[in-house]
Amino acid sequence: MTLPVMEPDLDATVLRTWAKAIDEGPFSSLCWGERIAFDNPDSLTLLGAVAAWTERVRLVTTVIVPQLHDPVMLAKALATGDVISDGRLTVGLGVGGRHEDYRSVSADPKTQTMRQMADRVAVMKRVWAGERMTDSVLPVGPSPVQEGGPRLLVGTIGPKTVRSAAAWADGLAGTTLDLDVAKQRELFDAATTSWAEAGKKPPHLATSFWFALGDAEPARAQIHHHLRRYMNWIPTDFVDAIAPTTGWSGSKNELAETLSAFAAAGTDEVHLIPTSSDISQLDKVAEVVRDLT
Repeated sequence: MTLPVMEPDLDATVLRTWAKAIDEGPFSSLCWGERIAFDNPDSLTLLGAVAAWTERVRLVTTVIVPQLHDPVMLAKALATGDVISDGRLTVGLGVGGRHEDYRSVSADPKTQTMRQMADRVAVMKRVWAGERMTDSVLPVGPSPVQEGGPRLLVGTIGPKTVRSAAAWADGLAGTTLDLDVAKQRELFDAATTSWAEAGKKPPHLATSFWFALGDAEPARAQIHHHLRRYMNWIPTDFVDAIAPTTGWSGSKNELAETLSAFAAAGTDEVHLIPTSSDISQLDKVAEVVRDLT
């Protein structure tokens, strides 16, 4: 379950309530995404908070963009989060889809490539391995609880990206706009093949989608409203055009059927993304997940 970090008017009470409910519920992971030119919470600050607010659930960034950060400082922050959470951190990484985020932190949009991300991952892994980055007396710490650093997932929607990440990633933190299960299966097959060719154990296969539970028309309207706010860098007429088929909306029974279909396609984990901060949406999904497990 993803925290509603892209919703308006958030405060500590909303975020803490959601985090604790996710931790107490049947969910495997608590997720949150990163944007810069938006009013969402800072991802690394939030990592410290959710690590303290929770005890059981795995914490997954979906996703952080390394090119928006100094890689040594990012490695230090993530290792700190791993320590505070007692080794419950998984780091989803992606190149991001918005040049405005790059420009907001004076990052070069030309670095928005898989190669540039891989270079930063290499630096982070050196930090986590305890290598000295300079001639300093001590290496950059703290040491992560998980040996070698947190598990890394690549944020991706295409096979080319998957293949290029096989050398450094432990799995996928994908996303699907149209919930095409067959397309997801093809992506997962590409990942499994790429990981095997790299001599690695099978990848963790995760995907995500926006959701709204409820009667058909208001639930779809909820997603449409969310997309207009979230996709504010895209022309409104384009957002309006894709809104009827983007994300998932429906009843609890229909959600159970959708999750079962993704499970049958080989999905290890679905990272559900709420389109409202209404805690009742979380409660309803929890009922579905309990019944499935």
